[in-house]
Amino acid sequence: MQYRRAKTPGATYFFTVVTFRRREILCEPENRDLLRTAFHLIKTHHPFTIDAFVLLPEHLHCIWTLPAGDCDYSMRWNVIKGHFSRHCPANYKPVQSAAQKHKRSQTVWQPRFWEHQIRDDRDFEKHCDYIH
Repeated sequence: MQYRRAKTPGATYFFTVVTFRRREILCEPENRDLLRTAFHLIKTHHPFTIDAFVLLPEHLHCIWTLPAGDCDYSMRWNVIKGHFSRHCPANYKPVQSAAQKHKRSQTVWQPRFWEHQIRDDRDFEKHCDYIH
């Protein structure tokens, strides 16, 4: 199945990313630090601006602005989620199903994320208010 996503270079996007089965693991101190490290890692190699961010126990919301000419937020999320999943302590990962083991899939994040391209200043304000 092909997902239709907005792909406007240099645009601003709102994201929601959720843990697997909404497990409340993100606000644990070691996981907060690990997530911070994952963001730092990707921003070093593929810059973007974090305009707003909120971390909740089982999901996060954020607004990013990508550099001019760049629309690859999916790759950034793949690296962030992958780094977090590989380094997340085992006690935060539920047992994998046979299918997950076969796909080498982790049980930390839901497979996808929600994205919305910010259309204008009012839309940006609305999403910032939602985050805060």
